[in-house]
Amino acid sequence: MTSLLLLIFILIILVSWVYYKLNRRIEILEKQISDLSKKGSQENEEIKEIQNEEVILPTQATSYNFTSTATSTDRKETEQEIQKDWLVPFFDFIKNNILTIIGIFTLVLGIGYFVKYAIDKNWIGENSRMGIGFLAGFILIIAAHFIRKNYTIFSSIIMGGGLAVLYFTTTIAFREYHLFTQNTAFLITCAITLLSIFLSYRYNSETLIVFSLFGGFLAPLMISTGQSNYIFLFTYLSFLNIGMLITVYLKNWKSVGWIAFIFTAIYLYFWTIQKTDLTTIIFYIVTYIIFYAFALQNYFKYNMLSKLDILMLVLINFTSIIGLVYIFNVLRYDPLSIFPLAFALINVFFAFREYQNKKFERNYSVFAGIGISLLTLAVALQFKTHLITSVWAIEASLLLYIWKKTHHSIFKVFFYLLFPLVILSQMMTWTEYINNEKHLTVVFNPVFLTSLVVIASCFFNLILLKKESKEKSDTEFFENTFKILCFGVIYLSILFELIYQLSSLHLVIILTYSFLYSIVFTCLLLSIKNQLSISENLENLLIYGALLLFIAHISSSQIVNAVLSKEIDLSFYWVHLIYLLPLLYFIIKLIPKSQFLKQKTSYWIVSFVCILSVSLEFYRIYIFSNNSNYKNLFEHQEHFRVLYLPIIWAVLSCSFIFAGLKKNIPELNKIGFSLLGITILKLYLFDVWQMDNVSRIIAFLILGIILLMSSFMFQKFKNMLKNLVEKDENSADEEI
Repeated sequence: MTSLLLLIFILIILVSWVYYKLNRRIEILEKQISDLSKKGSQENEEIKEIQNEEVILPTQATSYNFTSTATSTDRKETEQEIQKDWLVPFFDFIKNNILTIIGIFTLVLGIGYFVKYAIDKNWIGENSRMGIGFLAGFILIIAAHFIRKNYTIFSSIIMGGGLAVLYFTTTIAFREYHLFTQNTAFLITCAITLLSIFLSYRYNSETLIVFSLFGGFLAPLMISTGQSNYIFLFTYLSFLNIGMLITVYLKNWKSVGWIAFIFTAIYLYFWTIQKTDLTTIIFYIVTYIIFYAFALQNYFKYNMLSKLDILMLVLINFTSIIGLVYIFNVLRYDPLSIFPLAFALINVFFAFREYQNKKFERNYSVFAGIGISLLTLAVALQFKTHLITSVWAIEASLLLYIWKKTHHSIFKVFFYLLFPLVILSQMMTWTEYINNEKHLTVVFNPVFLTSLVVIASCFFNLILLKKESKEKSDTEFFENTFKILCFGVIYLSILFELIYQLSSLHLVIILTYSFLYSIVFTCLLLSIKNQLSISENLENLLIYGALLLFIAHISSSQIVNAVLSKEIDLSFYWVHLIYLLPLLYFIIKLIPKSQFLKQKTSYWIVSFVCILSVSLEFYRIYIFSNNSNYKNLFEHQEHFRVLYLPIIWAVLSCSFIFAGLKKNIPELNKIGFSLLGITILKLYLFDVWQMDNVSRIIAFLILGIILLMSSFMFQKFKNMLKNLVEKDENSADEEI
């Protein structure tokens, strides 16, 4: 067994040595080729300089103020380095080193399978197994040490694999074989982490410290026994994060901070949910300070914030508040607004610092935006709004605001990812109208106050996106979708509160108020369409929606039956008629200013709504004036349908014809004549056979007079138009 192990290690070392020598030789050849090509290019440049010697300009004129130019160039390069997309080098690293990563992973698996095979064959004992694991890990680390100068990234991956072997060996030795206690295992993992950090700093390798950080954060899970010692765990994580912060400030390795933040947030939230304890607050505050300082690294060095720094500021503020307020809420401590206020003061301090320096640029906007958002959240939480919904709504608006100020698309992407979560969270909040056993007070209840926060967020988002929708027509579909979602959330938030507060009343009252609110809301959106930058397509959609609401409210109202059955008072009918005001405003003001009338069918739809409204409201007035109960209701309905409805339609048809002639709108003439034809057909085919002699005489007389007057007006307008045309032709002839 010992000879077999020795042979394997000798083969590994021999292969590594041969590989090193071959690569060294290849590198020498590449260097020689590079020197030859450089020499050739220099000779070509010299020839070109000789040929173009006559046209070379003096360089003295361009050498002024070299120091300031260099400083400006260095600053621009620094800013570009700070602002560059961190995903690009990450994917380049994966693309260029994928074989190395797969190779080291395969090697570690191979060592593991070999050890497992040796265990199955009883070749080695438990202590020997642990020794082989540690020996293999250190061999990989030593091998990486010798090739680090020529193959930096390759050696970092090899060294990371060696550290991974050490971590897993410690874990297996503790969990499977119980070769040492938990404290000893923890000390060994800490020593491995310290070794990896030292090697990372010593070799200036960001790749290696990423491996180290993964090992450091996973070590508690590796040696866990299932017992929760959270204070010890987070004391360890806090020291690990402090070490991360020092490393970031020394080496500017941003990826280290982001990995640490993700792991720490997961651990903290898990602890918060599993065991809600006041002690957790201390570690939330320590974590907040550490990662807030991490986000401000570039701010302290270069007095600027990169896009990832801004994103970290947003995340650390709002993730910390979610956890802290959740703890206070579960343990029933007050006030909930203490943490948003405290964090707001920190951000306001930096905003004030920028204000004193008269720098009202990106940094000021970011700090001020976060501070105002946190103050808004503090007010919302003080009124007992729902935590997650309020936080996400305000955070979404903050991300959109920062995007407008910095023009970094990453914030807009995060906004579009977060906003659907706001909608889902708000929908879950609305379910409390059904599940809440206690009666909620009007307006000042947690559900509606949360809705108000979301409504304010939606309005703020719409205002911010107003200019964007004007500038980019290719994103019209997404902008319209977002606006529809915003309008839908605002509409439903108020509607659900209205229905809940009226739920104890008669169904007719609930439906009437709901339709009236819906009609007013839609007309209000159309009246401020320019302020909201509503596109033509979305405007037409809102108009169709308003027309459907008018039709539904007019035709589906059961107010007649409810009044006659004494379920509601007759005076409520005047509330029902309130819709006439927005209907008149809709027809007189909103429709003429829109592009809706360009479609010929639009005149027919609007006319149908008018005919329906006039017909049914006269019917209801007639019934109420002749009936105080259900007695003779059917007879009055038939009398109205046979006698009065044709008269009403005849008057309306004349009105349409008159309006069409006056405004020169052919569609109104067609509508008028069509309605008149329907009225005549209805009269002669159905109604005349159901009338008594008196009613028949009255109907024919009135209808005949209306028809004659309509014909007279039609002829009169026709002659007027003819005279106007002849007058214009005569004037043209005289001028000639």
